[in-house]
Amino acid sequence: MEPFKNLIGPQTVADAGLHLQRAWPAFDRRRFEALASDGLAALEFKARAHHLCSALETTLPDDFSVACDVIERSLGPAGVGDELASLRTTAAGLAGWVVWPLGEFVVRRGMHAPDRALAALHALTQRFSAEYAVRPFIATHPELTFATLARWAHDPSAHVRRLASEGSRPRLPWGMQLKALIADPSPTLPLLRVLQHDPSEYVRRSVANHLNDIAKDHPALVAAWVEQHLPDAAQPLQAMLRHASRTLIKKGDARMLTAWGLGQRLQGQARLALSPQRVAVGGSITLEVRLQSTSSRAQKLVIDYAVHHVKANGETSPKVFKGWVLDLGAGESRSLSKTHSLRPITTRRYHAGRHAVELRVNGEALASAAFGLTL
Repeated sequence: MEPFKNLIGPQTVADAGLHLQRAWPAFDRRRFEALASDGLAALEFKARAHHLCSALETTLPDDFSVACDVIERSLGPAGVGDELASLRTTAAGLAGWVVWPLGEFVVRRGMHAPDRALAALHALTQRFSAEYAVRPFIATHPELTFATLARWAHDPSAHVRRLASEGSRPRLPWGMQLKALIADPSPTLPLLRVLQHDPSEYVRRSVANHLNDIAKDHPALVAAWVEQHLPDAAQPLQAMLRHASRTLIKKGDARMLTAWGLGQRLQGQARLALSPQRVAVGGSITLEVRLQSTSSRAQKLVIDYAVHHVKANGETSPKVFKGWVLDLGAGESRSLSKTHSLRPITTRRYHAGRHAVELRVNGEALASAAFGLTL
């Protein structure tokens, strides 16, 4: 499989040089490509974007507004629709991953001219995404930037409307944390009220992820949001709210579970068995769940499970995984099975030892089992 970092590589450098020179004939393409290529292969993904940005700083005009004019003329046509993956460089101009270093250039050089910088990001995000580049402007020029995002929430382009939500997420993965918004997310709530009804699923999914970010620090706020907007919500809004609720549902937040009709304790029994009892890293375990209802009515259940991973110091840390969402009929018995992989991943390091697994039904731990993990 091709390494992810190669999305920014020699072809990206050549494309940028070609189209920047097309946009500005005086552009020193040879120097840019030499600077951008020097040492590029040894760098990881984010470092590659910053390396290309440094080459841009050396070769684009010193006047920031003029440099933005060049960048905007180098771009391909604005993306139509809302499919991010389809945006890529063509003979018509730049798009795709090359936008990342272009956005970083706007951040580095444009903090003194935020109006012109935000106008450039408006153009860039329609060719890929400016979600990382807009965040320093939120932190440094919050009043201006939020006024701009409020306008963008009504923009004809779904890519721009999505940026209003995605760029202002408090805990955007890979992006700088917006600590002021982690502490107080209220400046983004007017944006989300507008965008949660957006006709684009692409935009609504960003709103869901944004609300889910907020839920990690302000669970009561997001629970209240769902309580307010869920009744009589049309299917698209309902799906968005469900996705926004996922962290609190997995945590067993009582208020959120009640909002979704999941607040009742299981009337009946739940049993959990694991096989095998001992497994090596790289293998998998199978969860066998047995449910028995003692109720005279159907019960709506969300069933998740927490694996208590052993840490290097011997303590354990739980990680909740999605299991099943189902309606258990009156007096019904049901068996469920799920395979859980223990393959190494970049975000988790496994350690040998006894790993407990906890079955959670509507947020309540009702059964547990354990397996031994070897290296």
